[in-house]
Amino acid sequence: MSRIARQAVVTLTAALFCGSVFAKLPPAPPVDPAKAEEAKQKAAEAAKAGALLQAKYEDKAVTNYTAKAKAEGKAFKPQMGPGVPTPPVPAVAPAAASVAAAAAGAKPAATAATPAKK
Repeated sequence: MSRIARQAVVTLTAALFCGSVFAKLPPAPPVDPAKAEEAKQKAAEAAKAGALLQAKYEDKAVTNYTAKAKAEGKAFKPQMGPGVPTPPVPAVAPAAASVAAAAAGAKPAATAATPAKK
């Protein structure tokens, strides 16, 4: 085959391919809003579970690295980035805190309703 014939075949093949690429796609089927909302919630729950799992294993890696650094005698203090959320701290109700303090034999902290003695 001559050089010109090969170029013509390649050009025609490319033109046919480009024509099929730019062909109009059929419209998307209508989406049920309830199913879409359910899928959105499932995706959000999966993302949250994935983030918690990643945080768990990142903490495990930092603990392992810190233990190795201490064993080698190196000082290591893990640094949290600005966008890293801290783990949630369980909230203790003020009444439960005063009961726990009384059980431990300590004086409960003064509240705003109780004036300080002079």
